[in-house]
Amino acid sequence: MNNILEHPILGTDTNEKYVSITVDGKPLSVKKDSMIAAALLAQGIRINRYTGKNHEPRGVFCGIGQCTDCVMVVNGLPNVRTCITPVEEGMVIETQNKDKEGKS
Repeated sequence: MNNILEHPILGTDTNEKYVSITVDGKPLSVKKDSMIAAALLAQGIRINRYTGKNHEPRGVFCGIGQCTDCVMVVNGLPNVRTCITPVEEGMVIETQNKDKEGKS
């Protein structure tokens, strides 16, 4: 994992607790209390959704919940802004607007 453990402003990350989530059918262990988008980035997952018209990949853009580039399907609910939604144990997350075969 590529979590930032030391930050010049935020200090040292002492959180050593993890939760289990599922992303596109793949089980992952991610840091508890992290935002979904940050947890996925730490796992190397950069695509959150695809545009409807041209099927272009989108990921985190603003990181503060103002745009919709990071939206994903979370626990069956579409359009969840992952940059401001914390991970929870057992959460099921899916890339939004996959193609008809379920591929990203």
